[in-house]
Amino acid sequence: MEETFPFDKNTLVFKKKNKIFALANTLDFKFINLKCNPIESLELREQYPGVRPGYHMNKKHWNSVYVNQDVPDKLIYKLIQESYGLV
Repeated sequence: MEETFPFDKNTLVFKKKNKIFALANTLDFKFINLKCNPIESLELREQYPGVRPGYHMNKKHWNSVYVNQDVPDKLIYKLIQESYGLV
């Protein structure tokens, strides 16, 4: 796993095999962008207001998961692992 700042000094990017699986802003950490199965993406967005189409990402394959909202921490950890597994 690699952690970089390729876009700016605030956007932390996590990569596996040189492919992005997660992004987060280090200044406010309101949300984390995660890869997701397209069908599961839609289901999560319907179930949780804190899961939205990926900000500045392909909306079909990415979700923005807002922390400190209605998404349980356990689910966020699971989604991070799934995102890692998709690359």
